[in-house]
Amino acid sequence: MQTSLRLRLFLNTLAVLLAGMTLAAILSWLAVEQLYLSTQRENLLAQARLTAMALQGVVLPVDSAIPYIQTTNALPGIHTRLLTEQGGVAIAFPFPAGQASVQVPSAEPVGSVSPEGLSQRPEVQQALQGQVAAAVRRVPSAGRNVLYAAAPITGENGEITGIVYLAMPLPPAGLPSTVIIQFAGAVLLAVGLAVGVGVLLAHHIARPLEGFVLAAKAVSSGDLGQRVPTEGGISELNRLGEAFNTMTDNLQRSEQARNAFLADVTHELRTPLTVIKGTAETLEDGAIDDPDGRVALLASMQLETDRLIRMVNDLLVLTRADAGALQLDLHPLDLAELARSRCEQLTFLAARRRVELRIACKEGQACALGDPDRLAQVFDNLLDNAIHHAPENSAVTVTVCWEGKEILCSVEDRGPGIPAEHLPYIFDRFYRVDSSRNRNTGGAGLGLAIVRALILAQGGQITARSVQSEGVTITFRLPVAECHRTA
Repeated sequence: MQTSLRLRLFLNTLAVLLAGMTLAAILSWLAVEQLYLSTQRENLLAQARLTAMALQGVVLPVDSAIPYIQTTNALPGIHTRLLTEQGGVAIAFPFPAGQASVQVPSAEPVGSVSPEGLSQRPEVQQALQGQVAAAVRRVPSAGRNVLYAAAPITGENGEITGIVYLAMPLPPAGLPSTVIIQFAGAVLLAVGLAVGVGVLLAHHIARPLEGFVLAAKAVSSGDLGQRVPTEGGISELNRLGEAFNTMTDNLQRSEQARNAFLADVTHELRTPLTVIKGTAETLEDGAIDDPDGRVALLASMQLETDRLIRMVNDLLVLTRADAGALQLDLHPLDLAELARSRCEQLTFLAARRRVELRIACKEGQACALGDPDRLAQVFDNLLDNAIHHAPENSAVTVTVCWEGKEILCSVEDRGPGIPAEHLPYIFDRFYRVDSSRNRNTGGAGLGLAIVRALILAQGGQITARSVQSEGVTITFRLPVAECHRTA
């Protein structure tokens, strides 16, 4: 059976509070009961001592004990005001020979006991030794505990002539009924406070969680603008709220990027498809019979088809990189040598734009761990991008060096640079610094995105640095391979 979080929090909190209160109540009961008994013992001992002092030098009858009750005056000005109606007795010692019984306080329903039985009581034995003593004893005939106090009575010569023996029945429950009523009232009040605290605490914790549930349902329905408070009084809930808001921010950005990606893909694919479709329609309308026009149209169709294939291949690379499904053949390779070979392949393109390609690297092998085919694709994209943006009669410099456990490679041009507000986004898909740039010369905006995906897939990192009007430097890092350490 499912229950709400609010109810569970309330019940758990209430259970914890009640358990603590029960333990506190038991300990408090024992402490109060002990305090009550200690107080009654001290009072009864004081009364026995007071009565014994009043009877000093008094000759007690040997044939019967002198009864004392609460209102008895032993001597003028001395009152046994601490005794209950059960009272006490003054018992003469030594017992006369042949005495069958001795009167005891009326708290004991038996009325009298044998001299031997009375003498064996610990409090009586201590009193006969000159000490005031008290004891608690269960009296079955009375059905309760009884508190006894015994004090010695001394004669004129200092000898013990008797004892004052007082008794006070204790409450059956251990405490007077008035104290029990007050204690029960305090317990009920504490239970009420525990219930109130449980309700407030459950509400304080469950209310923001219920807000999280509603916000999560809204997000699952497509509302990515949901946010939850993060300034509550519970740090864990605040961190949960921050994590939730971060998640929705990321989802919103991902949704925006997805929509922008779909829009860009649609737009980029539409252009070559439109050209191909228009060329095919023109050929169907009779241009195929015109040899001169047919060659130009077919060349245009082939150009757009090649462009479409490149774009699909680029998107396929990005998709596989996102899914972690790129097939890489990682092994040690000389990154400087690979950079030289790619520069040689692009020398003709650089010469047409009057740009010089330069290689700068330290002596020895710059041995990195990577996939040569994928790294060749990285170099081609970076060099092609740098050549297209480098001004005439300038140079594009490729630098390869190692730094600790990494091989660094940078491609630098002397072009116009990238404005600071655009620099963080140049590795995003379909991002163009100049959105109005001709796509035939500027590409679809996938080159740097592919470069980053390939470098990250090989365990590397890539960064970009640019100074306005001074050019752009793209730097990537790859792990050093074992062959470099043995070179």
